Amino acid sequence: MRFTHLVTLFTLAVGLSHAAEQKPNILVIYADDLGYGDVGCYNPERGKIDTPHIDALAAQGIRFTDGHSSSGVCSPSRYTLLTGRYHWRSRLQKGIVNHWAAPLISPSRLTIGGLAKKHGYRTACIGKWHLGWNWPIPEGKKSLFSGPKKGAKATDAHRAVWKETFSKPIGGGPTAVGFDEYFGTDVPNWPPYCFIENDRTVGIPTEFGSDALFRPNQASTQGPALEGWMLEPILPALGDRAVEFIEREAKTPEPFLIYLPLTSPHTPLSVNDEWKGKSGLGAYADLVMETDAVVGRVLKALDDAGVTDNTLVVFTSDNGCAHYIGTAEMEKKGHFASGPLRGYKSDTWEGGHRVPFIVRWPGVAKAGGVSGQLVHQADLMATFADAIGAELGHDEGEDSFSLVPLLKGSDEPVRTTSVSASIRGLPSFRTGSWKFIPGSGSGGWTGGGAKKGVQLYNLAEDLGEKNNLADQEPARVSEMRIAFEAIISNGRSTPGPRQPNDVKVVRFGPKDG
Repeated sequence: MRFTHLVTLFTLAVGLSHAAEQKPNILVIYADDLGYGDVGCYNPERGKIDTPHIDALAAQGIRFTDGHSSSGVCSPSRYTLLTGRYHWRSRLQKGIVNHWAAPLISPSRLTIGGLAKKHGYRTACIGKWHLGWNWPIPEGKKSLFSGPKKGAKATDAHRAVWKETFSKPIGGGPTAVGFDEYFGTDVPNWPPYCFIENDRTVGIPTEFGSDALFRPNQASTQGPALEGWMLEPILPALGDRAVEFIEREAKTPEPFLIYLPLTSPHTPLSVNDEWKGKSGLGAYADLVMETDAVVGRVLKALDDAGVTDNTLVVFTSDNGCAHYIGTAEMEKKGHFASGPLRGYKSDTWEGGHRVPFIVRWPGVAKAGGVSGQLVHQADLMATFADAIGAELGHDEGEDSFSLVPLLKGSDEPVRTTSVSASIRGLPSFRTGSWKFIPGSGSGGWTGGGAKKGVQLYNLAEDLGEKNNLADQEPARVSEMRIAFEAIISNGRSTPGPRQPNDVKVVRFGPKDG
């Protein structure tokens, strides 16, 4: 009897030790163009869209109110989230990765997928990539991959080169930079209009996109498409694949990491019938509700697989809401997509890059927490490294700070500076609550703003960026400009040896804003 009791105690102790050492699964849900004020818990007074699943996630974890993407547009923000390095250290000094462009992430650059894979994780990217590929388009044939938005007809010459191209592997995508598998549409409103799985298209496009795809706020660029391709099934398909991955991998002993960059609520505003008209605010708000439902479905899959308690979940967005989807009409009905913030997608003002930022980690992050500390999507790299007991090299995650102390309840800053840029590359530089913009205007699509020189705001007192204090605080402007220059020239904002930037970083001054 005594021997049996000792064996039982030993077995229990080993089990507890194993549980303590078990690495958490990681799930990153990355919405596309979801504004700070589009999530109910972030905008209770000026928000009218129901987001029960995202709100519930926030109630189960920590909601950061000063969380930022690297840019007011998508490709640069994706680069930074995946690498822990500011996008403007790469060739992408402004804009986004264009149609049929080469990969932005070098195979030698560590991503969150590569970090996890090195430490025994199964890794998947499911959704919108938009960071470039090595498209195997034959020399001199690129013109055959475009056409007028409506009325385009594929010829035998089009079909021949499309077959030649899409019968080959497409290099440089997610599976080249740390992900075991990929499924998604590279950019849903751009060609090729088909799914891509790993490094192959699912099917060979044979037609140009149908005229029906090119309605307002739907597809935007013509190109090769599968016959009968529609936009509405894309978002549900991503949810299906994420659920399938969770169900499969939860049965294996290895932990998993899923990077789930959703295609919504970015255009195309391809709302499925179940959600049409649900919001009473228009197609964009309907799509936000459908997006919330997909988030809920993926989180339920964690519950059903019994892995919720050992899964670190991050929910955030690549940038703010795009003004062109009908924000003025929504505001007339009482919904403000940027909440209390100035600006929208593309801007260096807060509405461009201050985004919903929620982390749930059962047993570590206390449920119902709200943090006003400055955090950045670059921080996911160091956070995940901390969570799995890994160390980053001196040339990895150069702008990434671990959020684990904040998740464990600390209210001390983990970073004192951050940088977020507009679509034109105009940066905003934070030190504490102070925000410096080395130019005038938003640097994006909404325009307006200061008529001269530079901008300086104290966000602790002026979250709406109404009062430019640059003329009143010349010494602070000078100090912040010097501090920003040091972060640029050092190739990093974290402690460590100086690192090279990939290119000469564009500097902005009064004449450039």
